[in-house]
Amino acid sequence: MRRQDAAAPEPSGASGPSASFGLPASSGPRDGSGGVGGEASGPARARALVSVPAPAAVRHALLRWLVLAIAVAVWQLAAGVHGSVYFPPPVEIARHALDLWFSGPARHVFLTDEAVGNILPSLGRMAAGFGIAAVAGIALGVALGRSRRVYALCDPVLQFARAVPPPALVPVFVVILDFGTPMQIASIAFSAVWPVLINTAEGARDTDPLRIEVAAVLRLTPAERLRFLILPSALPRIFAGLRLSLSLSLILMVFSELLPGTANGIGFTLTDAQSRSDLLTVWSALVLLGAVGHLLNTGLLAFEKRLVGRGRTTTV
Repeated sequence: MRRQDAAAPEPSGASGPSASFGLPASSGPRDGSGGVGGEASGPARARALVSVPAPAAVRHALLRWLVLAIAVAVWQLAAGVHGSVYFPPPVEIARHALDLWFSGPARHVFLTDEAVGNILPSLGRMAAGFGIAAVAGIALGVALGRSRRVYALCDPVLQFARAVPPPALVPVFVVILDFGTPMQIASIAFSAVWPVLINTAEGARDTDPLRIEVAAVLRLTPAERLRFLILPSALPRIFAGLRLSLSLSLILMVFSELLPGTANGIGFTLTDAQSRSDLLTVWSALVLLGAVGHLLNTGLLAFEKRLVGRGRTTTV
């Protein structure tokens, strides 16, 4: 007696895993890229997705620039109507800033002697203080965050040091180090270290206990736990502290350069222009500080998104 449930012969073109598991074979026109139904696949589809910008991101960027343009236009109109020497139009401020700092030769990246003598020293002091604060804050924060008992013992001291206004510490450093670059860098580093330290410690404490147990089962070394477990978990909080410290570094940079005995820097330019009633230079320095702060914060945020991921970035 012949079996009635004999397997039917496979239709032409139905072969491979789809046929063996009883799945319908894909049918439909294929284009030159190998896709089904005219859809690109593989590298061609990836290139197509990358080449097309996200509409939401483009709209958001356009709206931000539109708001800035409207604010500048309102400022220009108000300054033109008012006609006060104390509030010059932004066009005059921009022209004066270009002539003062960015009209140098091409071999000097269009920087004038004024820019080389004042802007670059300020940025160097700020970078040194911020770098020291970032390295020390991350190292001490990870060390404190790994031990709950040590963190609980040190937390009152950390909160007290963080609550002290940063400008109030500058006279202390003047007494210890006297006027000069070492005092300025020390005041920036000491004031900017606390946001990084506290946020890093909190991020290290928030590491998933289950992952720590898995790391113990896998017998990971302390260095491997730090690299593959603690630092990735604490990165969002670390960058939140770094962004706060960056703002504090810029503030302390200017404040330390406003003190007597300073011979260069953006803060020195402000006080010198104020003493000469050079209001265009005062406004140009203020606009320059805002632009520098915005560019540095944007660069740090872009680095954070690249390293941590867009979905885990923090807003400060």
